[in-house]
Amino acid sequence: MNITEQLQGDVVVVTLEGRLDGNTSASLESAFAKLVEQGNGKFVFNLQGLDYVSSAGLRSLLSAAKMVKVIQGKLALSRMNENVKEVFDMSGFSSIFKLYETEDEALNAIK
Repeated sequence: MNITEQLQGDVVVVTLEGRLDGNTSASLESAFAKLVEQGNGKFVFNLQGLDYVSSAGLRSLLSAAKMVKVIQGKLALSRMNENVKEVFDMSGFSSIFKLYETEDEALNAIK
């Protein structure tokens, strides 16, 4: 899985590409913890390139959401493909996260 980070104003856009599963979720958790430690508090996850998410991947996203809540920050998810959206819907995670069709919508919502 590839994880890239880009600053858009005061929001960090985290782009995920590949598979978010038991083999890759620890790297996401580590990268996200570093971003929080650096003082960032607003995040958009761009999931356009995410091909697959497992239960371990969902847990790592939930962990990120909990970290954001502790620091009283904001987190939104954007550009989810149909397969990933279906996993979110079936697991109930669609009601936990703020989901947006485009990255711009997500950015505007949490600024």
